[in-house]
Amino acid sequence: MAQHQAAFLDGVNKPLRVGPIDTKKPGPTEVFIKVAAVAINPVDWKIQQYGAFVTKWPTIVGEDIAGEIIEVGEQVTRFSKGQRVITHSTAFLNQSADKAGFQEYVLNIQEAVALLPDSISYEAGVVLPLSVSTASAGLFQSSHLALDKPSTTPKKNGKKLLVWGASSSVGTSAVQLAVAAGYDVIATASEKNFGLVKSLGATAVFDHRSPTIVADLVAELKKGEFVGAYDAISLRETQLAIAQVEQELGGGFIATVLPAIEDAPAKVTIKGTLALSIFKEHAEVGKAVWEDFLPQALKSGQFKPSPPPKVVGKGLEILQSAFDEQKAGVSAAKIVVTL
Repeated sequence: MAQHQAAFLDGVNKPLRVGPIDTKKPGPTEVFIKVAAVAINPVDWKIQQYGAFVTKWPTIVGEDIAGEIIEVGEQVTRFSKGQRVITHSTAFLNQSADKAGFQEYVLNIQEAVALLPDSISYEAGVVLPLSVSTASAGLFQSSHLALDKPSTTPKKNGKKLLVWGASSSVGTSAVQLAVAAGYDVIATASEKNFGLVKSLGATAVFDHRSPTIVADLVAELKKGEFVGAYDAISLRETQLAIAQVEQELGGGFIATVLPAIEDAPAKVTIKGTLALSIFKEHAEVGKAVWEDFLPQALKSGQFKPSPPPKVVGKGLEILQSAFDEQKAGVSAAKIVVTL
């Protein structure tokens, strides 16, 4: 196979263009995947709209990938041809379009790949990769919350973590990873999503719109040792609300998915996360989550793909309308396109 089809971005605010790209062989530690499904994240349309992270055009984006391994590099020992997998694109580690998701075939490093059990469809599994990596960076990196690593046999440690926006894509992963590490998760969500968040293991869920949300969270978090917060929404108002909670608890750390506000109150540290850092600067986190925990947890049902996929069509030509739908806003769901 000399070439395959990909969805290109030719510049800022340019529509996606489907066209041919040369097909490359996997490197020594890479796997080559036939893509079955991709998911859409805000970063995809933000790159299209603002050109963030791009050093040269045209480029290919796409973080969430599910598919079948077609070939492996000679040093790959954990995977083999024919296996079903999910993978988090590492294209932005070295501006490598070969590793971006929105194309028919993808290369990636084995460290960012996990087996997908037959019991989970490609459409369901593909919601996970970016959210798992983003949640892991904030929860487990020594530079952030530095929590204990997740386990397939977790033991409760009596410590409490706050997850704000727990029904979001990153929020659902943060809840499950923290529970698997032994923590009691105190969460916020819309009332309609309480059931979803509790089904993922949260100890208590509060309505983020409540006028007494800060007081309610403080009262709940005082019941155990407080270890910090993960803000899966990370707007200015959410960061300030969490900071107010932490001030009343004596201070703390907040990990965010968007840039941290610069005027954090005293005794409160706020720091943004970069998902790909778990495969580079903090590779021990990538191994603990993607290799040691996630494949076994997916197989046993301990870790559930969440939020549910909303499949909007098939084929690379559908991606632009999928971008537009994601940009318009979704709640407790993730936009998915099959190939």
